[in-house]
Amino acid sequence: MSEATITTPAEREIRIERVFDAPIARVWRAFTDPELIAQWWGRGNTLEIVRMEVERGGHWRFVEHGPDGDHGFEGRYREVTPMERVVQTFEWDGMPGHVAVETAEFTDLGDGATLLTTTSLFHTAEERDGMLHSGMGVGLRESYAALDKLLAGLS
Repeated sequence: MSEATITTPAEREIRIERVFDAPIARVWRAFTDPELIAQWWGRGNTLEIVRMEVERGGHWRFVEHGPDGDHGFEGRYREVTPMERVVQTFEWDGMPGHVAVETAEFTDLGDGATLLTTTSLFHTAEERDGMLHSGMGVGLRESYAALDKLLAGLS
């Protein structure tokens, strides 16, 4: 288990790298199976999967039910290459019209470990900075801790 590394390699990008102690097939499944993603994506809060069509052009929508209210997120899948890569748009209901493009790349490190690299491209540097200062790091760590527990229990 490792900590996520968050960097800003370009003016409008956030890059996150994290190694998971699980084979690539297990990590891929946790990201593409609605029943599994509901168990970790919402930081431990109840996550309603309204729609999750994991295919090019498919729509996804999640609603997180937390102590501070409900938060909706959605987007469209632009590319789905099994066990390798997912490219999707990402929009939070709280900031309509501010759409990021997220690319998740899955790398088999051998010995049952997987590197997940996520790059988010924002429309402007200000939108990127707004995301960085939104508390995303805390939410990311909470979600990835929940994912670690889920991955350890999957076979």
